[in-house]
Formats: sequence, C-alpha cells, structure tokens
Amino acid sequence: MRTMATFPPTPRTRVNRLPQRAVYGRDEIYSILDESSLCHIGFAIGTQPYVIPVNYARRGDEILIHGSPAGRMVRALAAGADACVAVALVDGVVLARSATHHSINYRSVVIFGKARVVSDPAEKLDALRCLLNHIVPGRWEQVRPPTEKELKGTMVLAIPLTEASAKIRQGPALEDDGDA
Repeated sequence: MRTMATFPPTPRTRVNRLPQRAVYGRDEIYSILDESSLCHIGFAIGTQPYVIPVNYARRGDEILIHGSPAGRMVRALAAGADACVAVALVDGVVLARSATHHSINYRSVVIFGKARVVSDPAEKLDALRCLLNHIVPGRWEQVRPPTEKELKGTMVLAIPLTEASAKIRQGPALEDDGDA
C-alpha cells in the first residue's frame, strides 16, 4: 500500500539540469509508466555497463520484467546488481527558427533499485498475466497458459518503486528574442 504521494528526491533521482521540469508525484510517475511498455534497464557486471531494452508492466508499487534465466541481464539483476530503469514517451517534435532551439516534448521516468526474483508460482503466473495484458489488454485470457517447461525457462523479476523521478518537457520552442 502506498504511504506517500511523492517519491522523496534522493541524490540519484534529484533532477539537477532544468529542475523546473522535475516531477516527483507518484500519480504522475505511475501515469507515465502505465502509458509505456518499453523500458531500458541499465546495470553493470564488474566495470562493464550494459543497457538492455525490455518490455515491462507496473503492478502496484513495482515494475515487472521477465527473461531467460540464462540471460545476462536477468542473471545479474537476480544476483543483486543495481538497476537503473528508464522510460520515455515522446509527445511531439518542437520546431524553432534556430537549429539549436529545436527540441522534443517528452515525459520520462528514471527508477533505481534492486530486483527480487518472483519465485512463488501463483505470483509468477499473475506477473506474466500483468506483463502480457499490459502490452495487449485482455490477451492473457485469449491464449493457452504457459507449460511447466515454459515457466521454468522464464524468470520474472520485480523492481520496487521506491526511488524514482520524472522529467517532463512541454510547450513551444524557447526562441531567442531576435527569432520570435
């Protein structure tokens, strides 16, 4: 159950560049997460960083991802590697008179945390249902259930939503006085 309406900014989530675009409200962050279905997950193995695009779903105060237990990302996150999850939605291209003032209107979320393996069979099935229905609403109810072999070949991870922030850019181009 949620206890706070906002995510308190941390040194990792505080928006420093253009802080007026920062959003820490839980409802706004969840709205962005619920609208997208693709995230990029950053993690490191030793000194080597990786960023992998994956589909996800939000379930309550966590996001769910899945993959092969043999996959590098899934193995690293299951073993306790720190995760950085990024989600972005493009709302429009912003054209300006000056080439340097073109921009994009966007909504983005960054999440930091450690994943937990979803090992309870009933919770794992529910997580897989959430993942599929997030991409195509109602699809889980139209397909056959996963086989035991398929379930063994799929690891589900949950990343708690405890450290997150959003950044939003809206509006027209910011023109120089001579270009307006």
